[in-house]
Amino acid sequence: MGDTLCGVPLTFDDLLIRARALARGDRRAILGIAGSPGAGKTTLAQALVRELDAGGEPWVAHVPMDGFHLADVELDRLGLRDRKGAPDTFDAAGYAALLRRLRARDEEDGAVVYAPGFERVLEQPIAGAVPVPPTARLVVTEGNYLLLDTGAWVRVRQQLDEVWFCELDEQERIRRLVARHEEFGKGHEEAVAWVQRTDQRNAELVAATRDRADLIVPAMTPKGRQAVS
Repeated sequence: MGDTLCGVPLTFDDLLIRARALARGDRRAILGIAGSPGAGKTTLAQALVRELDAGGEPWVAHVPMDGFHLADVELDRLGLRDRKGAPDTFDAAGYAALLRRLRARDEEDGAVVYAPGFERVLEQPIAGAVPVPPTARLVVTEGNYLLLDTGAWVRVRQQLDEVWFCELDEQERIRRLVARHEEFGKGHEEAVAWVQRTDQRNAELVAATRDRADLIVPAMTPKGRQAVS
């Protein structure tokens, strides 16, 4: 584990090489990217997929964990609406089952596997929003709790070839998280309160799983091959 390679800081190109090596032959590999809310998991996952797929037939798919948020109506029924984003507000067993199905790659020839997506404006999961074609030999999935060792989350980790932990300077992570909440409709005070009350509690839980990762990765971009967003 670590964010260096033979003592040299990791570059985005190093990550591309490592991700590409996971998919050997015709087998389908699954790479997980974990990290606290606002750490840059989605940005890194999207950059990896974009760069790996550049200049040829797409062979990498992006399947976020966020599609397995429980819908608000179910959170209301369970009395969990004010804890939205905590581990027990996700369908972890359903997520593990999808990863197992993707890994098995036992669909009929030409079949597409559909995963749920997440609409941030509505803050609701959307069924069948993410297609995974049969040509995909690498699936990149990202979410907060990939390394959690309780409940159905254990089964999630069992389906992942590697898990990288994406991290960002704490003050910058919080700033970006507040800005994200504001972007999707919360007022500033409401966004700050939600981050302090809910997101930070989840972030502490995620941070405790850091040492279980195969690789610690600073948030990166392919543009400068340096840690950012």
